[in-house]
Amino acid sequence: MARWRVRRSMTQQMLADRLRRSKSWVDKVERGVRALDRYSVIQELADVLRVDPEVLLGQQRSASAGTPDWVDDIRAALARYETPQVPAQTDELRRQVGYAWLSYQHAHYGQLVRVVPGLLDAVQGARTPELLVQANRITSSLLVKLGEADLAWLAADRAMSAAADDPILAATAAISVAQAIRASGRDRLALTATLAAANRILPAPSHLTDHEVDGPRGDQTARQPHDQRGEGALARQRSVGEWAVGGTLLLQAALAAAGCGDTRRADELIDRAAGVAAGLRGYDDVYRTSFGPVAVELARVLVAAQRGDAVEALQRHSTVVRRESWRRLPAEYRGAYLVDVARAYLQVGDLRGAARALVDADSVAPAEVRCRPLARTVIADVARAQPAPAGVARLAALVGLTR
Repeated sequence: MARWRVRRSMTQQMLADRLRRSKSWVDKVERGVRALDRYSVIQELADVLRVDPEVLLGQQRSASAGTPDWVDDIRAALARYETPQVPAQTDELRRQVGYAWLSYQHAHYGQLVRVVPGLLDAVQGARTPELLVQANRITSSLLVKLGEADLAWLAADRAMSAAADDPILAATAAISVAQAIRASGRDRLALTATLAAANRILPAPSHLTDHEVDGPRGDQTARQPHDQRGEGALARQRSVGEWAVGGTLLLQAALAAAGCGDTRRADELIDRAAGVAAGLRGYDDVYRTSFGPVAVELARVLVAAQRGDAVEALQRHSTVVRRESWRRLPAEYRGAYLVDVARAYLQVGDLRGAARALVDADSVAPAEVRCRPLARTVIADVARAQPAPAGVARLAALVGLTR
């Protein structure tokens, strides 16, 4: 029960509310203190979690609960380690990886799920760490979207292994690790992992000055400041892409901190990320992070909503989505943010805000709303209002929630 609750991105309180029971009841069942001894209750629970009752009883494998065949194909590809007999050419693999990234950023998940298994097999024989890391990052990100957090964690871990001793590849893989861990509901672990990764490639917070943060703006490198212990040695040059990766890790850490209830720390981490973003202008996003000032502001919205400050969250949200930089973000990024902000507004009781965000997400990236279990969960919660907010009834019908 706990595993499926986490996969559906529900808290114990959310599950309790849908079952019209107490959070204490859910907690006792998950810890084995209280038994599920009535089949009618199991049926009700299975309906809320969108699985067959037999799955909760352990009588069928999870695929019988409606897990699509293509998830099994990705799982099988991740389980294969043999090298292809005829390795693909590196240039061709780069083209395939580039196509996969574009499919992901445009939220074409239906196309991507058909591509990923073959891509994973192909890069296995490439012996090129960069391609191995990118292919597994794409796979992990896709699996997070599809509610397969544990499998996403496996793909992210394979990206981390492929990175070996390359610090920047390891840092990009750490972004995927953090996203997968957060998706599995383990925010504390995600916070630890992201902070460690960020601090390996960024200067310590106390070392940052306005001059050093602004360093990337004028060229493609920035220097870490002099060691304050008096050694006076300059650290190695750091590329603009590395700063962007580090900033992304800080935002992941901030979201994880907010998920742990530590919103003060979340604000501090976002402020640190804002300092990094202030020095990045017009760089090539070679590591596919979409990091920049607008990403920082989006994180501020989610953290504000997480701590229950709906007024601040709504004000920030209405401001940031009017910016030109918002429209330049990939469709996936905008759609995912809007689904997340819908969930955040739902948590603070703002049904209209949640409905607007869902409708906007569907117009930007339909697959974000129609393919993601997380979005389906949010739609179901908003649609329970009487009457349902405008536009949500249509979305509920599109994802099959109407009876």
